[in-house]
Amino acid sequence: MSELVTGEAVALELRPARLPSRALAVLLDLIVAFTVYIGISIGLAAATASLDDAAQIALTIAAFLLVLVGAPIAVETLSHGRSLGKMACGLRVVRDDGGPIRFRHALVRGALGVVEILMTFGVVACIASLVSARGRRLGDVFAGTLVVRERVPVGPARFVPPPPPWLAGRFAGLDLSAVPDALWLGVRQYLTRMQQLDPQVSWAMAVQLAGDLAARTGTPAPPDIPPAAYLAAVVQERQAREARRAFAGQVPPSPGVTDAYAPPAPGAPPAAAPVPAPVPAPLPAPLPVPSPAPAPAPSAVPVVPPAAAAERPATGFVPPA
Repeated sequence: MSELVTGEAVALELRPARLPSRALAVLLDLIVAFTVYIGISIGLAAATASLDDAAQIALTIAAFLLVLVGAPIAVETLSHGRSLGKMACGLRVVRDDGGPIRFRHALVRGALGVVEILMTFGVVACIASLVSARGRRLGDVFAGTLVVRERVPVGPARFVPPPPPWLAGRFAGLDLSAVPDALWLGVRQYLTRMQQLDPQVSWAMAVQLAGDLAARTGTPAPPDIPPAAYLAAVVQERQAREARRAFAGQVPPSPGVTDAYAPPAPGAPPAAAPVPAPVPAPLPAPLPVPSPAPAPAPSAVPVVPPAAAAERPATGFVPPA
């Protein structure tokens, strides 16, 4: 594993490609290039049969440079570091800082590749790759590039056990700003693998990590808490802080509602004082409403017998007696 540092001071863990995979990728590229070169040479020989020997030699050299030098440079530039052989082997050419290569990087690699690979049959490239700590040949050294593996086997994600419920929020006041990322990584790796360790070894590692974490935070670990539970609780507190920091201000305010306690935006004019709403005038007292006159008693309505009601037509009217 190679740790590269980008311009933003971000560490990248990349796996450099070793000599066997790189040699296989170069071999595939050469097979394709020589196949194309032989086909073009046969076509040129048939098309330039009427020319003199000097013109045929010039066209042969031009075809050689175009197919075996110019074509790989163009392919790596357009594909951002992936030729046919590298795509088949899962490799890619990147800069030293992990970024994609450009034309100048591909040009330097291709120009030195003629000497390293074609003229010496790959002997110089193999020796340079074996000597280099990251398997780089001379073209990579002068171009500032690195061939890395893109298809890395990914193992199953390991679960970090949560702390006991009675430790939730107990370490909310710890200062975690001085804890380095390497220590966080060590604590996380221990928590994911502590069930696989010997109990005595696991306890010793937990005590050591808890001591390092307490020294970085400036607060000693509580003696009544097991060191593994202390580590899990502090990791959970860090994750909670990161989540609050990441999702802070994600919910937009309601339209027309402003926060009176929010600081003004830089350069914004001062907000005008709110104008109080006018107080409505009191309504006059309601006038007395006269009570309604008593309704006349309803007249007696003859009750229709059930037999007549059954003979009632669909119109709803009562038939005469």
